[in-house]
Amino acid sequence: MMTIDMQIEDVNVRSTEVLITPAALKAEMPLSDTARASVIEGRQTIRNILDGKDHRLFLVVGPCSIHDVNAAKEYAQRLKVLAEQVKDSLYLVMRVYFEKPRTTVGWKGLINDPDMNDSFDIQKGLHIGRRLLLDLNEMGLACATEALDPMSPQYMHDLIAWSAIGARTTESQTHREMSSGLSSPVGFKNGTDGGLKVAINALLSVRNPHSFLGINGAGQVAIINTNGNAYGHVVLRGGDGKPNYDSVSVTLAEKELSKAKVPSNIMIDCSHANSNKDPALQPLVMDNVSNQILEGNQSIVGLMIESHLKFGRQDIPADLSQLEYGKSVTDGCIDWSTTEEAILKMHHKLNDILPKRRQTV
Repeated sequence: MMTIDMQIEDVNVRSTEVLITPAALKAEMPLSDTARASVIEGRQTIRNILDGKDHRLFLVVGPCSIHDVNAAKEYAQRLKVLAEQVKDSLYLVMRVYFEKPRTTVGWKGLINDPDMNDSFDIQKGLHIGRRLLLDLNEMGLACATEALDPMSPQYMHDLIAWSAIGARTTESQTHREMSSGLSSPVGFKNGTDGGLKVAINALLSVRNPHSFLGINGAGQVAIINTNGNAYGHVVLRGGDGKPNYDSVSVTLAEKELSKAKVPSNIMIDCSHANSNKDPALQPLVMDNVSNQILEGNQSIVGLMIESHLKFGRQDIPADLSQLEYGKSVTDGCIDWSTTEEAILKMHHKLNDILPKRRQTV
């Protein structure tokens, strides 16, 4: 006789755990006046750049992912000093990525697995992540992240000045709907194949109101009704091993954006396929972008740079005491001295030309 499995729900669910609510986490770690001012200034500065009211470029700079809070704070202190040096031409925003998308499996980031041992203490990860964002904003440093899990913005987004939607999720209806309600400007990367169509469709979608299922501050399942986000823009990151930061690719992107009747605001991701996954090539991408602007480009508004205290990347060892301080555990990064040199070079090349470049519209 055939045995019938009577269980029809949660067949593959091992366990569930009730998580702290967004409201409770924010009550434990409230937004200070200093941090609030930093977030407001960061968002408004980026909006002004996208609107052509601020002549500067904004650069999202920092580690591929955050795994060590102490190293992140040291990096932030250095970035803050550099930001002051280049503030006339470049607005520096720290890349603070807590969530990492995976093609198959792998470490999913500090929020998901803060102890880096597959213990998945998300409760701990949320506390660590929010504390770090508070500390960085209180330093006066605007922060950027990737909006990957649709629940995370309820916990963290009041501390974010700019958000990215990655190449794997730009085509996702869930992420387009979520982005339509984000309070920050948001950059949509082109698809992993290098094509622009999914990103342009995302830009058209995100500008419109949406209604979808989500959670509210009390952690209740809710219908979220959004107004639409007018500050979506495209991020060129290359694809299928081919770059798309060159002047021809940028011109083609401008034409596609114009055809779709969305603003021709383009951000260049200096990493990923644009550097052939070799972090050492990122400064060459930066220099190429500077030259395009010197030659008359009007559409490039920002760059993304993967950078850490030390060059390269490392695997996560079984013995975490063997981790090398200040080195990425995900994508390879350029080191601090290279970062500083490349950003200062861009500043010196563009400082005189940028004020004459984009006019208020």
